[in-house]
Amino acid sequence: MNRILVILLSFLYVLFMASLAGFYYKNDETEKVLAAVAGVLCGAMPLLLLALFLRLQFTAPLIVFYFIFLFCSQYLGSILDWYAISWWDLFLHFMSGVLLAYAAIPLYERMVHRSAGKKVSSWFIFLFTLSFAVLGGVLWEIYEFSMDQFFNMALQGGNKDTMTDLIADTVGGFVMATWAGLRTRS
Repeated sequence: MNRILVILLSFLYVLFMASLAGFYYKNDETEKVLAAVAGVLCGAMPLLLLALFLRLQFTAPLIVFYFIFLFCSQYLGSILDWYAISWWDLFLHFMSGVLLAYAAIPLYERMVHRSAGKKVSSWFIFLFTLSFAVLGGVLWEIYEFSMDQFFNMALQGGNKDTMTDLIADTVGGFVMATWAGLRTRS
């Protein structure tokens, strides 16, 4: 069922973003075309990487959450310019921390031998999911910094912007990691 959900949501999101890319290309709005093309790539990623190659089993809520996050960041944020709203970027960084920590749970379950079961400390699960979320935030900030340096873009708004983004990623990851750690205790 989840495989069908991935295929359906990926197809719909890729179609939506490809349509936007065509529309904005005709209207000569280059930045929006680039955001829509990025949407096509991000929308196809779960289909290509997760469903076909890695064979990880992600839950339906995680899959849906991923596409909601893409819609909010790429369409609402970049294309409709909701990043102009002062709290929007911070909110999305918080949500990305939650999303990454939530994605770390099935990854962890796939990596740990089944015989370990309840022997694994809930603290370890907490630290793994939190670390995964924080690493995702750090890698994103490295990406933004690199784009600014090499392509003269303006993705970062200075040290304060970077640090508040990383704090929001960490808080979101902390919330989900706490839930994951408590879930394994019971």
